[in-house]
Amino acid sequence: MADEQGENPVTVMVVDDHPMWRDGVSRDLEAAGFAVTATAEGVESARRRAAAVQPAVVLMDMNLPDGNGADATIAVLEVSPKSKVLVLSASAERDDVLDAVKAGASGYLVKSASVAELLEAVRATFDGQAVFTPGLAGLVLGEYRRMSTAPADDRAPELPRLTDRETEVLRLVAKGLSAKQIATRLSLSHRTVENHVQATLRKLQLANRVELTRYAIEQGLE
Repeated sequence: MADEQGENPVTVMVVDDHPMWRDGVSRDLEAAGFAVTATAEGVESARRRAAAVQPAVVLMDMNLPDGNGADATIAVLEVSPKSKVLVLSASAERDDVLDAVKAGASGYLVKSASVAELLEAVRATFDGQAVFTPGLAGLVLGEYRRMSTAPADDRAPELPRLTDRETEVLRLVAKGLSAKQIATRLSLSHRTVENHVQATLRKLQLANRVELTRYAIEQGLE
């Protein structure tokens, strides 16, 4: 299978932890004119070999001994960003499919596919098409539709939970009060107020009172 210029065969790397399956798929690809430039059996070996050969297409299994296909997809695309990943897995589980796509895979084919379907899927993946076993495309589209229509609060990371006292101290910090003034206002010791401020900084992963004040304003606590 030559590239669109017709000069060089499309390069493919096959990632699977079963040697017989890996070798069989490689033979089918070679017989169809693809160039299998590397094979790998796990996440780390896939990363190393992808970095070395920069394959045009990566055929990726989901079940690997040192991780899964989503982990390996991320690893491969970090070192070979132009590669296109097509998952070829025995699993058609919803979570596996979505994990693979979210990791950067271009498509997902189950291993019950015929050789002809596999070869066509590799060609289509190289051409930039999204390829899915029938039924899986609807699953992926449905998930992205759900994500796009979900309320913003459902998609946003959960904010750290502050105690009522920490929230009260944060609000007064945002108003510009010093620790001594806050202590007087709340009938607390200076040390207790400082402890609340430091605990709040840690929870919110902020560096200082300036960032704390900005956070309070953004959250409408001023």
